[in-house]
Amino acid sequence: MKGYVFHGPGRAAWEEVPDPGLRDATDAVVRVTAVTVCGTDLHILRGDVPEVPPGTVLGHEAVGEVVEAGSAVTAVRPGDRVLVSCISSCGRCPSCRQGMYGQCRGGGGWILGHTVDGTQAEYVRVPFADLSLHPLPGAMADRDAVLLADIFPTAYEVGVLNGGVRPGDTVVVVGAGPVGLAAVATARFFAPERIIAVDLAASRLEAARNLGADAVADAGEDPAQLVADLTDGQGADVAIEAVGVPGTFEMCARMVRPGGRVANVGVHGKPVTLHLEDLWIRNLTITTGLVDTRTTPVLLRMAAAGRLPTSRLVTHTFGPDGMQEAYDVFAGAAETGALKIVVGEEPHDVVAVRDG
Repeated sequence: MKGYVFHGPGRAAWEEVPDPGLRDATDAVVRVTAVTVCGTDLHILRGDVPEVPPGTVLGHEAVGEVVEAGSAVTAVRPGDRVLVSCISSCGRCPSCRQGMYGQCRGGGGWILGHTVDGTQAEYVRVPFADLSLHPLPGAMADRDAVLLADIFPTAYEVGVLNGGVRPGDTVVVVGAGPVGLAAVATARFFAPERIIAVDLAASRLEAARNLGADAVADAGEDPAQLVADLTDGQGADVAIEAVGVPGTFEMCARMVRPGGRVANVGVHGKPVTLHLEDLWIRNLTITTGLVDTRTTPVLLRMAAAGRLPTSRLVTHTFGPDGMQEAYDVFAGAAETGALKIVVGEEPHDVVAVRDG
């Protein structure tokens, strides 16, 4: 079979790799029908995740069909169409028993495309299949379902739920990339008074409006002043950081009101200054986290009911052999306008985020 293989910083290729097989009784093998590329995959290619060894098949999000299941697997069987979660869960360790699947100590957590071969291949071995695969409704398209493997649970859990979004809140989402846009969409579940999206790219701000943002601000034009103007000088109740650079985290800390919450979602590759000399007196709550995907079943039901704008985030789709082109388009998002890309068996085209 073929897979997208990491060969070291700056080097990867779509090439022949061995077919996966069952290693443990809790494994399943899935024939992949759709995958997407994550910003984390780009971090790996840049050498920012040194624990990924050369020779690893990348990817941690997929939709596919179970072709083989281990003797201990009871929740899925061959022929089932499934969502492959970005997080694998043993279900037995102390972390998993608390619902913190991302912190699994029994061999799970974020392992696909990280410490074991991932999903950007024709087939993938999925450990702990009973808790790491989710059966899909027959009517749900691949391009809808695959976005529930990572970005929607991440935005919802690490951004919206950690941020404690409540009815009547002012919510600022800094970074209108895929996760930030998913945060805009899922924050609406809690009826905030307003959602403000902040980004440098006009196209992403327009996408944020289409997905439910009530106001948008160019990150280079003092968005803190807009937040102050809209809140009578109080500041936001919740700021969701969805970029992962020092400046955006500090921006979030400045924009929240006393007693407000900062939910950090972005993956930071450089140290960030925590200005406790200013923040200690303001009663702020700051949260961080790796997604646990405990809300994936709920989000799947919401998507099946048409309550999540999933495929509206997909701007480019490619056929099965389009993996390298997909990476090029996604890595060049500033020029291509890419939000999420899907590589799969469904007919491929280029689409745009539509008005809701």
